[in-house]
Amino acid sequence: MNSFIEELKWRGLFADMMPGTDAQLDKEMTTAYIGFDPTADSLHIGSLIQIKILAHFQLHGHKPIALVGGATGMIGDPSGKSSERNLLDEQTLNHYVDCLQNQLSRFLNFEGNGENKAELVNNYDWMKKISFLDFAKNVGKNITVNYMMAKDSVKKRLTGDSGFDGMSFTEFTYQLIQGYDFLHLYQNNGVKLQMGGSDQWGNITTGTELIRRKAQGEAFALTVPLITKADGSKFGKSESGENYWLDKKKTSPYKFYQFWLNATDADAERFIKFYTFLSKEDIDSLIAEHKTAEHERKLQKKLAEEVTVWVHGREEYEKAVKASEILFGKSTAEDLVGIDEDIFLEIFDGVPQKEMPKEEILGKNISDLLAETGFLKSKSEAARELKGNAISVNKEKINDTFSPEENHFINGKYLLLQKGKKNYFILKAI
Repeated sequence: MNSFIEELKWRGLFADMMPGTDAQLDKEMTTAYIGFDPTADSLHIGSLIQIKILAHFQLHGHKPIALVGGATGMIGDPSGKSSERNLLDEQTLNHYVDCLQNQLSRFLNFEGNGENKAELVNNYDWMKKISFLDFAKNVGKNITVNYMMAKDSVKKRLTGDSGFDGMSFTEFTYQLIQGYDFLHLYQNNGVKLQMGGSDQWGNITTGTELIRRKAQGEAFALTVPLITKADGSKFGKSESGENYWLDKKKTSPYKFYQFWLNATDADAERFIKFYTFLSKEDIDSLIAEHKTAEHERKLQKKLAEEVTVWVHGREEYEKAVKASEILFGKSTAEDLVGIDEDIFLEIFDGVPQKEMPKEEILGKNISDLLAETGFLKSKSEAARELKGNAISVNKEKINDTFSPEENHFINGKYLLLQKGKKNYFILKAI
């Protein structure tokens, strides 16, 4: 078996391929592409598998091309969608394309003079030159409506099954445009393979058919499974339905790290194969070790480390770990004082806050401060809780002799007050 395909199979990342794909990969260094539609100014973790496939492809000696769909993004892929996509204005779309190109350049090796260095392309660069009449004559003429109607992505929308509500001509032509991308890259970039999610099989094979008919050439298709959680639920969204983005401005590295850390044992065992570059031997050993002491969550910790470092870098990963230790009580007041302000505020998002002039806080007895902030109802309650060793400042227990000093302030402006394990309050100095 071809080494790249073998890797996909043991990782659980193989769905289907056209006959002859493995022979093509064995025969020569092969160029393949995966498309990414610019529907936002960042990719999210749902795109990580496609990025990972391209990275594995390159590691196995082949040449990956990441295509950003500046043209196809104007239309919208109907695959798996129950309604028409809202079209974006050109300025927004161009901004999204630029953002995705910058993001993708972090994950593949575009450097050096090697034959298999990665490339980035934008299908708008060639589609903008084609008139509708030229497209109808040179592309549409080669693919029958019967062929297009047989695709699952089309049939589901046209039959009204499962809530699908029809399809516009615009979305109906999507598979032709994606097919033309494959033809263009076959003729101009030597691309012989398109890869994607299993929902893309119909679009990809339209491309191979167009290459066969138009260029009398042979091209191939390979798909990977759509990822769900072990219980069958949707992967990659928070409980409130929000995406986990790869841009740290949209999803912080701390929140990103926590997503992987909170994976169930069953999911962690699958995800560590999907989303890391660890070898089969290392993963098998880690899974076995995890099962001897599941409460230590070694599998989840390694998964979270590998993916966070890959996406955000070692420094952001270490910040996320420190933030987690602060939240779960394995830290010192010194760690907390030095934490990044944005991470601190995210960790304690929703915690009640009160602002006070710093000069009114410095040197004030803690009993008075607890009552004046409203965190506790009165000085007598404060005295009682302090006597019971229930009060902490910046995660460290204090007694009734404590008074805040300048070096106690987190980022020079916050004190984290705490009663018991879960009752927090933030005092902000102004």
